[in-house]
Amino acid sequence: MPVHSPNGTPDAPATAYVHWVHDGLPKQAVWRSERQSRPPAQVVLADDTTTADVACRHACAGTGLLWVGDFQNARQLLQAMARRCDTPPQRKKRSSKVAGHQAAPGTAEAFHLHRQSQAQRARVLGMLLMPLGADYGMALRRAPDMRQACEHAWGPPTPDTQPSVTSLRELLGLSSAEEWRRVGVEVPALGAPPHNRIHPHYGVFSPVRGEYVALVAQAPIPSAALEADGVAFDLGVGSGVLSAVLARRGIAQVVGTDLSPRALDCARANLAQLGVDRQVSLLQTDLFPPDRAALVVCNPPWLPARASSPIEQAVYDEGSRMLRGFLAGLATHLAPQGEGWLIMSDLAEHLGLRTRAELMDWFASSGLSVLGRLDTRPAHPKATRSADALHAARAAEVTSLWRLGVAGG
Repeated sequence: MPVHSPNGTPDAPATAYVHWVHDGLPKQAVWRSERQSRPPAQVVLADDTTTADVACRHACAGTGLLWVGDFQNARQLLQAMARRCDTPPQRKKRSSKVAGHQAAPGTAEAFHLHRQSQAQRARVLGMLLMPLGADYGMALRRAPDMRQACEHAWGPPTPDTQPSVTSLRELLGLSSAEEWRRVGVEVPALGAPPHNRIHPHYGVFSPVRGEYVALVAQAPIPSAALEADGVAFDLGVGSGVLSAVLARRGIAQVVGTDLSPRALDCARANLAQLGVDRQVSLLQTDLFPPDRAALVVCNPPWLPARASSPIEQAVYDEGSRMLRGFLAGLATHLAPQGEGWLIMSDLAEHLGLRTRAELMDWFASSGLSVLGRLDTRPAHPKATRSADALHAARAAEVTSLWRLGVAGG
């Protein structure tokens, strides 16, 4: 887990620098990497004359390309590099078939090979670097003003802020996140427009897959949670979307928890603009707040694998740490006749990363019984995209809300 600074951004243990030579003089700048990768040991300058083939050769060798040309040309170069990553030369394809093997779809091996391929692609494309001033501005031709996006991700610049370097790919991610933050995501489960939008912040999981939110809006709420003093816990509050749904459904007190300062800031802003902030309190803690609740809701990361960046922690949960922590502590945090709602996809089962039998064993060993289950099929584009490497698993995926209670309670 990364260390976080007071403004909610992940900090490296020590400031890292990128070094290069320009006009015969040594230069350096602070290295910024959301993925917490090391700065490239060698950096060369690149401009409008740099071809995609040359850029890919440098990037594959681990050499960074610091851009000094036109910003829009840098974007085009990145796209050309991506096409080369996605379409390897024919001779490489032939050699890989001879030297290696294709893992069977639906196996953990196939998933891990896919992850390795994606990680390698990210490393190569992450070698196209952009220089930023101390105010996050870019002194490049046709460069857009991304200062606000950078401030929202890294905090406002201070008198001590130094010029920095980050990858163009990461910078475009900041820009995309800023647009999502501005426009927001419509969540039908929150009611009619315009009072149903969630505005995700950079580094916080966006509720673009609305099927799991709809399950929380449909499931029968335990009667004790709807009483005047009823309490619900939302573990891993993220953008605040599930807390908002619970509040809109009439629960008087909701406590949302999260370890991430970014998530708590995001949830606080969303709950306020939705007008439910008086019903929801937020707490920075790991999983459970003190005391008990009539309803405890948890939407843990669905895939038991290691996250390679903070944003991936919403998707990957190494060793099923959060899932198992929720199950292990649920019985002692439920009020009498209370329920725990586990919202989770079975994608891990279709990928060979976890079995249904394991999940049921974890329920039983935690002293829990299944009171009911609501299922839905995902409607996101990847579920129907046959070219996707994980298409077979995605096509079979089911998202469920498991209603859990204390066994024998």
